[in-house]
Amino acid sequence: MKLVFTFLQFVGLLTSTSLLAQTNPLWHEQKIKNYLPHMTVPEVRELLNKTDMVIIPVAALEQHGLHLPIGTDFLNGVEEAKLIAQQTDVLVAPVLLAGQSPYHMGFPGTISISSETIVQVHLEAVKSLLQHGFKRFLILNAHAGNRATSSFLIDRINQETAGIAVDLSEGAAPFRQKSATPKSTVFDRHAGVGETSSALYLIPSLVNLPQAEKAKLTLPPHLQAMLPAVVAGDPTANLVFLAEGLKAKETGKKTSSAEMSTTGVWGIRDPKEATAAQGRAATENFVNAAVAFIQKWKELRPTK
Repeated sequence: MKLVFTFLQFVGLLTSTSLLAQTNPLWHEQKIKNYLPHMTVPEVRELLNKTDMVIIPVAALEQHGLHLPIGTDFLNGVEEAKLIAQQTDVLVAPVLLAGQSPYHMGFPGTISISSETIVQVHLEAVKSLLQHGFKRFLILNAHAGNRATSSFLIDRINQETAGIAVDLSEGAAPFRQKSATPKSTVFDRHAGVGETSSALYLIPSLVNLPQAEKAKLTLPPHLQAMLPAVVAGDPTANLVFLAEGLKAKETGKKTSSAEMSTTGVWGIRDPKEATAAQGRAATENFVNAAVAFIQKWKELRPTK
């Protein structure tokens, strides 16, 4: 009997190997729980019995220096949302890859769409999900340039539909643990050490760290003069710096990424300083805080 069983196993192995040889050699994804693109209709119906919550990442397709993929914001945001959805039942429903990124158009590969289009497409997606029975929407802004757009989207959902929407980062903020990593004393923003570290943890196979280069920045003189105050965390300096910095070439502000940076990185730290350990710590801090917020909201307003 043991010999027969072993022979049958061998036949099964040959059959499965033969079938794999006949399928797409590029396909390597594994099915992820609560991730809408992977789900069947019965699985969505089953999830609706447990929750009426949806995480929608609002992201971007834009240059991220010489070492990170164009899809960094979209991919990092979706991966964070997936991690959250493994700890607490919530649907992960990405809608758009691209976002508002006109200031990165000086680098090939960037795709930028208007804030009006972003809001309208997401609003129509929300209305579809409402029709199926989902009611609460957690907007995960995965691209800083979409902040105002995401806020407007949240307001329109709340004002114009039966849905209830919140900014997930804002909701998670009170639950975040204070970081043990000392605050950087060097300007480090887009595609810098922080974002590269997150990518090394979340999407490691897409990071080409040896390709990274320390950027040479050329900021307008008055913005350069503000940098020490910005790095020190002065809220006024940060507010006015970001109001003018990283804007489309067409505005004439001389602050598009191609006008300020040799590599597209907006920072003066060497991205090679990034580590997956830093990325893991930052990701777990956010994910745990987001889960805590979602659980609290579920307690305050149980799913009917």
